[in-house]
Amino acid sequence: MRLALFDLDGTLLPIDSDHAFGEFLIASGWADGDEYRRRNDDFYEQYKAEQLDIDAYVDFCTAAWRARPMQEVRALQARFVDEVARPALRPSALDLVQKHRQAGDLMAIVTATNDFVTRPFAELLGIETLIATELERDAGGRPTGAIRGTPAFRDGKIERVEQWLRSIGRRIDDFETQVFYSDSTNDLPLLERVSHPVATNPSPTLEALARQRSWPILRLFA
Repeated sequence: MRLALFDLDGTLLPIDSDHAFGEFLIASGWADGDEYRRRNDDFYEQYKAEQLDIDAYVDFCTAAWRARPMQEVRALQARFVDEVARPALRPSALDLVQKHRQAGDLMAIVTATNDFVTRPFAELLGIETLIATELERDAGGRPTGAIRGTPAFRDGKIERVEQWLRSIGRRIDDFETQVFYSDSTNDLPLLERVSHPVATNPSPTLEALARQRSWPILRLFA
């Protein structure tokens, strides 16, 4: 059995799901268009520049919906799945996941985006294990705006993967082959940790690094 790990946004998806959910909040009238888009775009640029304050971002991106009745939030999430999540899936990404499934590989999505936004994508992709940044919730199950535990971001991705594997009695090095697909240099810690890093739809910076290090480059989207 091999270990197959997948980043989500830009890797298995041609979109950034967190940014897309922000745009969906605006389109649904839940967030002020100009101000929310400006701050959402600023955070996205910080992410691409490897300077994201993920605690500040989670507080920002949940503020527009976390105080609303959860019944309304779940209804909005269902609409997001139908209008954004399903249309974002591409046959090439589904085929890649299916290849690893048929090989019997142990699979997980490892994403910095929060679990509320990404759970539907994991379910649509048929990947049972989702290692995402987890939202802290109060006694009533409502998000507080903070992060629970270690965010699945940069070095935190290694920590969270190791936590998951320990919970099932395994370690990364138990697998002779460990594959990680990612598009971003934010994921360099985990890319450098596995035996088979794959630069997938890579950013220009990651592509240059992959060529320098002779890592395979995979393009799932035209």
